Amino acid sequence: MIRIFIGYDPREAVAYHVCVNSLIRQSSVPFSVTPLALRNLSGYTERHVDGSNQFIYSRFLVPHLGDFNGWAIFMDGDMLVREDIQRLWALRDESKAVLVVKHDYRTKLKEKYLGAKNEDYPRKNWSSVILWNCAHPANRALTPQFIENATGAQLHRFTWLEDTLIGELPIEWNWLPDEFGANPEAKLLHWTLGTPCFHEFAGAPMAEEWHRERILAEHSAQRDLG
Repeated sequence: MIRIFIGYDPREAVAYHVCVNSLIRQSSVPFSVTPLALRNLSGYTERHVDGSNQFIYSRFLVPHLGDFNGWAIFMDGDMLVREDIQRLWALRDESKAVLVVKHDYRTKLKEKYLGAKNEDYPRKNWSSVILWNCAHPANRALTPQFIENATGAQLHRFTWLEDTLIGELPIEWNWLPDEFGANPEAKLLHWTLGTPCFHEFAGAPMAEEWHRERILAEHSAQRDLG
C-alpha cells in the first residue's frame, strides 16, 4: 500500500479533489490518501504566519504521521498526476532520507494566487513533491514541536539533513508548466503560481488537462429516463 499525503487548503478545495482523481485514474496499485488539513492534525499547532497556503509547513509532519516507519509520498494539492504513481514509488532509495526534484530557476511572477508573495529562494519548490523515507534516523528530528518553531528556510531547504541524504528525482515528476512551459513528457504537473481553478490562471500552460480532470472528478453517470 502506497501512502500518499496531499496538501489541502479550503480556499482551493477543488484542487485537492482533482489531484486525487488523477491519482485514482492513473494508478495500477492500491494506495491510501491522507489530506494534510490543519484542523485534522491534533498535536500540531500552526504558529507560522508567512505561509501562502495552509499546508506549507505541515508537509514536514509526514514522517511523524507515518510513525517514523516505511515510506510515504507528499505532494502539493495543486497538481495533476499523469503517470502511474507506482513508477514514482519505485524510485525509493534506502540510502536517502528524502528524494525530491532539485529545481533551479527564478520565478516569472512576484505574486501568485490570492495575492501571495512569490519570492525566489534557494531550493525553491524542492519540498512540493517529497518521497519520504520516514524510517530514516535523520528524519526523527521532525517532531511537531520542531516544525512549529522552525523557520521556513530551515524546513524548505532541508537543513536538518546533510546534502548527501537528499536524493534527486527526475524533473518530470514535478514539472512546473506555468514556469517552464508545456511538456508532453511530464509525469506530474504542478501549477505553482496558481491552480487553473483561479480565474487568472485558468489559461496557464497545460491547464486544459486540469480542466478535463475536473470534469472527470465531477462526473456521475445518469439513468436514461426517456
